[in-house]
Amino acid sequence: MSDTPTTTPHTPADPTAASTEATPAPAPVAGADDLLRTVQAGVETIDLGRQLRVGMPQSPNHPQFWHTLPRRHGDMVRSDGSSAANDMITTGTHVGTHIDALAHVSFDGKLHGGADAAAACVGGKYEEHGVHTIAPMLRRGVLLDVAGHLGLTHCEGGYEITVADLEATAERAGVTVGAGDVVLIRSGWGARFAEGAAYVGGASGVPGVGEAGAVWLAERGVHAAGADTIAFERLAPGGGHALLPAHRVLLVEAGIYIVEALDLEGLASAGWAEFTFVLVPMNIFGATGSPVRPLALRSSDTQTQDQSQSQSGAAS
Repeated sequence: MSDTPTTTPHTPADPTAASTEATPAPAPVAGADDLLRTVQAGVETIDLGRQLRVGMPQSPNHPQFWHTLPRRHGDMVRSDGSSAANDMITTGTHVGTHIDALAHVSFDGKLHGGADAAAACVGGKYEEHGVHTIAPMLRRGVLLDVAGHLGLTHCEGGYEITVADLEATAERAGVTVGAGDVVLIRSGWGARFAEGAAYVGGASGVPGVGEAGAVWLAERGVHAAGADTIAFERLAPGGGHALLPAHRVLLVEAGIYIVEALDLEGLASAGWAEFTFVLVPMNIFGATGSPVRPLALRSSDTQTQDQSQSQSGAAS
């Protein structure tokens, strides 16, 4: 095998689309552990996060993302001729690709584990359920490409992704959803992100799982679940965020984190049904969520094996 890893070609449709990259393969280090040796042999990466931009589509329930430069080059020039620029950002924690902490949703005044939602907010911070309590994720990731399984560019607005859809998609992909996994559900709606308001889906609704789909995920003991939509779960046409039963099932009842507004187009086009999922929330004490930039990783050996199997199958 060549020391130079190969990658699955992927040309982003827009600057916010996912990209596939391979890390260079330096010479192996004696005594390195298995994970380091795998990284040194070459790792393919697909970026699952959206680019943060002013004016990007988001839920109207959260403060918008804003970025500005309070100092630009030339505003202050040092005696040696050098100059520096700097930035300021303001944003809600549930804007762009982000993760919901267990503090995000309550039901009948209770958070996950029966904690009193009002009493849990100590000094304006959620000490026990805040995003700072989410450990960095390095886990098995599974893509359930429901739109691909159904032969659609994207599911229709307001379509409920059923348990039958999830099971049939997993069977077709040859994967089993297990305890501790991070399951990413592609409806194809994410391809509409650049359309702005259409992605939010106020009038049309947004596809996603309903209560039954959330229960199916919880029964399998997944660690986190994500989707390519604004609120993870189905939004009824014209209904907005009025009812979010999947959030109740996952966050409150099961203690399962939710990742929203993922870019899953590159992952689907690359055909990755199983991969290593990496996500690290911002360590914001007491916050209800955090912007994130998740990654899907695969050893370059995996692609070589896939190509060999594909060629073998074609030959037979």
